[in-house]
Amino acid sequence: MQLTIRHETRYLYTAPLAYTIEQLHMTPRKEPQQQVQSWHLNVPGHVHAYTDAFGNLSHMMTMDVPHRGLDIVASGIVETTAPLKGRVPNGDALSPLLFTAPTRLTGATPGILELAASCLPDGRAQSRDLMSLAEHIFGAVRYQSGATAVTTTASDALALGQGVCQDHAHLFLACCHAHGIAARYVSGYIDPEESDHAASHAWVDAWVEDKDYHGWISIDVTHARLMTDAYCRLAIGRDYDGAAPIRGVRRGGGIESMEVKVDISAR
Repeated sequence: MQLTIRHETRYLYTAPLAYTIEQLHMTPRKEPQQQVQSWHLNVPGHVHAYTDAFGNLSHMMTMDVPHRGLDIVASGIVETTAPLKGRVPNGDALSPLLFTAPTRLTGATPGILELAASCLPDGRAQSRDLMSLAEHIFGAVRYQSGATAVTTTASDALALGQGVCQDHAHLFLACCHAHGIAARYVSGYIDPEESDHAASHAWVDAWVEDKDYHGWISIDVTHARLMTDAYCRLAIGRDYDGAAPIRGVRRGGGIESMEVKVDISAR
């Protein structure tokens, strides 16, 4: 599948900013199932490109002159293929054990432990166990745009019974980590087709031990399905904080407003 993607983020402020620094994960990862045909990142200020500890293609943007807004635009064409049974190669040198520790957003609570115990064995899992967990989360936390924020924890989303894709991903990670199963956060894009869900998306990779395969499979918890060629992967991390498309700090600016527009077409 060929995905044509344009992701525009605009920040506006009620007062001038003296300084802004942003970490950007807005360039598709180099992976066997996705090939970048063209990609352009239009960013103001000073930009430094680097590869982070998780193998994500990253940029650090700094603005040290007075400004009242920022426009960040990423666009390009990515050719994707569907991974067999959702299996994505472990092409990096990182141990899966790195992705077994809980984070601020994925800590376990009694409710999470109960949900995890209903689906998962301890220490290892097969694909059917993980798909069962995704289906349970899909039923327990209804998709509702605007119900949560990027600071919402997995336990908060479970208690609320509503959330968005990042909440589904965090809850899945929390359940896996509670049973010692490696799982990591994925940020990227999805061809929305006729869905109401945003084209900017989050899902998970989880470590399985099936009879014929030991490794990562990629699961879209929000749709309770395996990753297909409709997905483009930007970054992996332990949670949203490590894989967010844009994350940073500023000095000054007063009140911030943000507009995000993502357009994806597929053929």
